[in-house]
Amino acid sequence: MSDTHTSVARQVKQTLHLWVLSVRDMLASAGPVLLLALGLLGAAYWWLDPQPPRTVTLATGPAGSAYADFGQRYAQALARDGIRVQLLATDGPLANLQALREGRADVAFVRGGSDDMSRDASAGIMSLGALFYEPLWLFYRPQVFQVPVNGATSEARLTPLTSLTQLRGLRVNVDKAGSGGPVLLQRLLEANDLTLDDITASHLPPPDAAHALLTSQLDVIVLVTAPESPVVQGLLQQPGIALADLPQADALARRFPFLQTVSLPRGMVDLARDLPPDDIGLLAATTALLTREDTHPALRQLFAQAAQQIHGGSGWFNGARDFPNTRTSELPVSPEGDRAINGTPPFWQRYLPFWASNLLERMWLVIGGLIVLLLPLSRVVPPLYTYRVRQRVFRWYARLQAVEARMNEDDAEPSELLNELDELDRVASQITVPLAHADELYALRSNIEKTRRRLLGRKPPPQWTHSDDEQQAPDKT
Repeated sequence: MSDTHTSVARQVKQTLHLWVLSVRDMLASAGPVLLLALGLLGAAYWWLDPQPPRTVTLATGPAGSAYADFGQRYAQALARDGIRVQLLATDGPLANLQALREGRADVAFVRGGSDDMSRDASAGIMSLGALFYEPLWLFYRPQVFQVPVNGATSEARLTPLTSLTQLRGLRVNVDKAGSGGPVLLQRLLEANDLTLDDITASHLPPPDAAHALLTSQLDVIVLVTAPESPVVQGLLQQPGIALADLPQADALARRFPFLQTVSLPRGMVDLARDLPPDDIGLLAATTALLTREDTHPALRQLFAQAAQQIHGGSGWFNGARDFPNTRTSELPVSPEGDRAINGTPPFWQRYLPFWASNLLERMWLVIGGLIVLLLPLSRVVPPLYTYRVRQRVFRWYARLQAVEARMNEDDAEPSELLNELDELDRVASQITVPLAHADELYALRSNIEKTRRRLLGRKPPPQWTHSDDEQQAPDKT
């Protein structure tokens, strides 16, 4: 039983030894090609920088605004891919655009018409797509527009706010300076032959302005924000507060290309209470997600994909899949935004984690080029492997040739030659080669044996008989 175990152990040891040698030879043969491939791949990785930073700054807006709410949703979406979104609170879209220009933000919500963006395209600012409408909300107290009946103030009737010219002389809050609201309202007033000097303008933040309107400290407040804004939601359901319907909205939209006309459908706010009781026509600007050219492409891709999830549903002023879009952007749309909105994402994004999908997308051209380069180079690997395996056997032929050369010398000692042949045969018997090259190993051992026979079959020269030891040496062998 012990002999059987010894035999099995010997076979296992020989098999393992052969496997280790084969792996070593394969690595040594393919090593130069692998090192070249790894070197080129490492250089391409360093040059392309495929993995994005783990932190990105998103300029949102004031606390409690719709921008701030959307910023939280983007932060949650990107956190699933290991990206931390730092939310930069600002006064609004104009401040967001300025932060983007100064490099303090990588991505920002910017409303159309907030500023002259004609130079921003050449400065490396681009769009990831339009996200949603931001209507121009004019909330007012109807009592301000009482019109006496037959000259009697006691019999006054209420007239709705239907034109911006009716704002002359009223106390109007135009939002904070960085919100872009004052700039937009000024352009609209100028189209109606008015200026900000014709009204009593204030610059309160939306929550404070809403409180001032409810306490009769203001007559009108102007908001340019998404319907998700808590202030808008509260004022739409507040008794004694009305929302202006602008019949001239179409004319104003023709004058200002960044504006569109939208309609707040009847009952959209509250179906049970039938709020509003009629369709209300509004002007709306389109808010886009802007980014910098030096923002990592993978981050731009993540934001564009998150925009699909966050803004792709139906809303108060749009149907499902109307947003995000590339139709109403004032700036060129980045390739990542265009591909996410109008294209089809690569199939591997559905199966691979973000880091692997991004690496494949950024490096596929390099990987393809390496494959094309390595295919012809890989042809040298099998010959190198064969050479290394055969070299285990062929390098002992040099010693065998040396023995044969010494056999022809007159002063050669046959005992030394026989001992050297025995040593050479012992070494050859321990050589391990794959079965495909076993014939070369047996050929070496056969040639050693032939050399021994020739040595033993030669007639000994006279000096071989000088001593008894020398005469007995060949017989002993």
